Amino acid sequence: MKIGNLSLANNLFLAPMAGITDLPFRLIFKSFGVSLVFTEMVSANGLVYNGARTRDLLRSQPREKPLAVQLFGADPDIMARAAALVEEEADVIDINMGCPVKKVVRSGAGSALMREPLRAAAIIRAVRHVTRRPLTVKFRSGWDRDSENYLEVGRMAQEEGADAVTLHPRTRTQGFGGLSDWSHIRKLKQALKIPVIGSGDVLKPADADRLTEQTGCDALMLGRGAYGNPWLARSILNLNNREETSCPPPAKRRQVALLHIDMHLEYFGATRTLGEMRKHLCWYARGLPGAANFRARINSTRSIAEMVRETDAFFSASSDQL
Repeated sequence: MKIGNLSLANNLFLAPMAGITDLPFRLIFKSFGVSLVFTEMVSANGLVYNGARTRDLLRSQPREKPLAVQLFGADPDIMARAAALVEEEADVIDINMGCPVKKVVRSGAGSALMREPLRAAAIIRAVRHVTRRPLTVKFRSGWDRDSENYLEVGRMAQEEGADAVTLHPRTRTQGFGGLSDWSHIRKLKQALKIPVIGSGDVLKPADADRLTEQTGCDALMLGRGAYGNPWLARSILNLNNREETSCPPPAKRRQVALLHIDMHLEYFGATRTLGEMRKHLCWYARGLPGAANFRARINSTRSIAEMVRETDAFFSASSDQL
């Protein structure tokens, strides 16, 4: 798999997800085999105007390389300036044209750009002008069912110099509801010469197999199916290699969950770890006996030591029950 001049070990990527794909999360998925990880979406305005919290989103480690940095914004000049600022940190620069969150859309960024293809083209052109890095664009099928313009946007991205595109085949009005329309990925792949990355509803290894077969896409991007499940990445790669796959036993989940706590604590400190790790631990517990009670306990923890004790006790007890 190649994006521009960047060669990748395989065609499985981790999607940019706000509030999720921080450094510890990315490092865990890199260790499970994905070849390319994306930062959370980074505000171009925040970068240009020296937002400390924005810069914190770019915290990285050499072992997660290659790293894609996703930028969002509505002004071509600001987006270009932001891209220049991350030139040395990013192996790939990605432009967000898919975020459906109201705050982002009201600013004219994210999926709002699906309604302004001329502005979107100007942004891609401006970013392409300032960076030698591989450039990708992530977008949706359109604003709504009556204005699905993903083919137009894909062709425009290609013409303006994008090296690859990612399609999340839902409209902005759908948000994350309903099923992705994978036929849009197939049609986009047929229409473009640059690589097309498919995203949406890959929740188990068989989904990845079907998406690739049905669309012919060049790569897959894991999104919400990755929550608490780095084993999904390894299982997909094993399936591609025709190797056996298995669901992780509680002991394996315990090991990764405790590692995740330690890594988050190392990079972000106790206060952030206590608040931000709760959702991850609840996801690691999904499907196990007593998961609902564990969620209630973990969400009421008041210290890292208590969080670790509850996590250790729950997964150890789950191992004994199975």
